[in-house]
Amino acid sequence: MGDGGVRELTQVRDAVVSALRDAGLTALAAFPASHAKDYTSAVAAVAVGTAEGRAMGFCNYLGESYDKTAGTVRELYGKQLDGVIAVDIRGRRAADCEAGCETAAGVLLGGLPAGIRPGELRWEALCWERETGMFLRRGTLQCRAVFVAETGEDGTVFRDFILKGVMTN
Repeated sequence: MGDGGVRELTQVRDAVVSALRDAGLTALAAFPASHAKDYTSAVAAVAVGTAEGRAMGFCNYLGESYDKTAGTVRELYGKQLDGVIAVDIRGRRAADCEAGCETAAGVLLGGLPAGIRPGELRWEALCWERETGMFLRRGTLQCRAVFVAETGEDGTVFRDFILKGVMTN
């Protein structure tokens, strides 16, 4: 899996699930096959794997940022993960599955947060999944995810890497 962290992969997966839901597609982090019949329209199951992590700048250092509100300077750090987003679309009808794929393709290529930079998108042929009794079409998107972190207000506490373009509380 390279040196990509589980926490960062989870952020990417959650961002993709959220973007698909915002586009009107039912999206889950894992597909519960035992409850497949509960879904009346297409449903997407999202998983993320990474191939390689890279430092950005020297030892991940990007520079400094001035926080006007606090009146302090914070150091910025960044890193990149090259990975693959897997999206499985299932539907009771082939047409539902295909419509779900069209929606997902639009989101994957143009509706993700700024920190996820899409590459090549591939879809397998539509097939029948005996286990769930649904049509299935698997897709994969090569991508690069960019994460940023900064020191705390006192300059000593290093915060977690956060997917660029994603708001946090």
